[in-house]
Amino acid sequence: MSLLRAEPITCPGKVQGPAGHGARSRGMAAGCEMKRLLFLLGILQLLAATAAVYKQWIPNTNFETASNWDKGRVPCASDVVHFEKDKVVSVFIRSPHTLTDMYLPLSGELVLAAGAGFTAFDGSWDPGCDSGETVRFADAEHHAWFDPTLWQDVLPSGEPKPSGPIFSVDEERVPCRYDDVVFQPETSFRVNIDSSQPVIHLRSISVMGQELNTPASWAGYLGGPSAPLQFHGNGTLQVTGTGCPDKSGCACGNTLDGPRICTALLKASGRQCPEPACQSPLQPLGHCCGVCGATVNLDFTPDFDLQKYQDRLVQELLSQPKYAGVQMAISKVHKAQTFLGMLSRSSTPLIQIVLIDDRAGVQAGTAAEQLAADIMESIAQHGEALGISSGKMEVATGSTAGRQVGSHPVSRITAGTVMGLLFSLLFLGGILFLYRRGNLRLPALRLSRSWERMEDPVSPAPASDKGFNNPMFNVEAPGADLGEETPKDLQVFYLNPLYDASETET
Repeated sequence: MSLLRAEPITCPGKVQGPAGHGARSRGMAAGCEMKRLLFLLGILQLLAATAAVYKQWIPNTNFETASNWDKGRVPCASDVVHFEKDKVVSVFIRSPHTLTDMYLPLSGELVLAAGAGFTAFDGSWDPGCDSGETVRFADAEHHAWFDPTLWQDVLPSGEPKPSGPIFSVDEERVPCRYDDVVFQPETSFRVNIDSSQPVIHLRSISVMGQELNTPASWAGYLGGPSAPLQFHGNGTLQVTGTGCPDKSGCACGNTLDGPRICTALLKASGRQCPEPACQSPLQPLGHCCGVCGATVNLDFTPDFDLQKYQDRLVQELLSQPKYAGVQMAISKVHKAQTFLGMLSRSSTPLIQIVLIDDRAGVQAGTAAEQLAADIMESIAQHGEALGISSGKMEVATGSTAGRQVGSHPVSRITAGTVMGLLFSLLFLGGILFLYRRGNLRLPALRLSRSWERMEDPVSPAPASDKGFNNPMFNVEAPGADLGEETPKDLQVFYLNPLYDASETET
């Protein structure tokens, strides 16, 4: 991708000269204004490209890819090529090949590049291919869309994105709903799109160098002959052509396929998570295995800008030499709400920051812990200006026996606190109103028969300086005598200080 140089563009003003030069100067001015417009459009395109996320599919079904053949090599002249008849394939051929024979599948396609093709082997000597074999095309059915190991982040130019301090949780390593999906030009592929989602939404899909970024263009491609050979499974891909509309970020949207993602990831890595160095590892949302380090969860306001905040963290904190081995994942996630220990259908959005480091043993996660503490300190000082209302930190390191939790509300009184106070005041006000009108009285307490058989109560201990007089129980029942037996039907009353007996209803 060519770089844009921010050189100043100067346009001519009025040009005084011989007759006829006015039209020329006006033309020069119009051309200069066009250059300015093109320059601004280029800047906008560059900014849009940096905001977009491109994920490229790694496997292919090309004829010239050695790993696509059971012998681990590309067929040569004396070989017999064998495609399984019941396997659906799409195979791209880049160059011409000479073969002894070839068995084709019942359903499939061979896509020939310019100059590519096949010729029959004439028996002449071919160096390195003196032992003719049957070479079979490998099964491509097992390549799954929701396998994080089969995707890589790339630049808009298609080059792999340079490694840096930013990583993605496992669910976000697979294309998210606002990502651009790239299948490399001049490659064939076959991918299983089985999914638990009703529809897999994407911003765009590029196939054979053609970008499909509208619902209509994608629908047209699906109606062609190649799409059924390239995509199979019960999933449905849908191109929207729109990016994330919220500056606070958008959730990835792969939560329903989280178990599918983790199954594929663990299958590729040995079917189990690696043993963490900390005793109580953290479990970030969207990540398959526990990690040592720290997580910071942020509650945000409409003023929060995810991309600007990420850039701020990278420039001010992650770039420091002491954090050279720390990596950070930051994104918007949806955390399921709980009520009385039970999961609710609703969820709340929050910004999740996951911090891990390359330290081992008892030092594992300690650098991430320090960075999390610096982030929390920054939130305490600048959170309100950044659109952050509160932050909560969790830490698990090799030097701690369990998790450490810390939180910091940016403002002392939050919206929830205010609403709670208002509700409490309204509730108490209603009670006072009813008491003063006499519409609300406490029922009389009737003694149970079991009280007749109770022993005399023990004399109370002498009053101490820690006691106090209870105004609710300082009135004796009329005619009551502690020395006499309590009548069975006696009703005990007490004065209600909130009730004014003079205010009676007529």
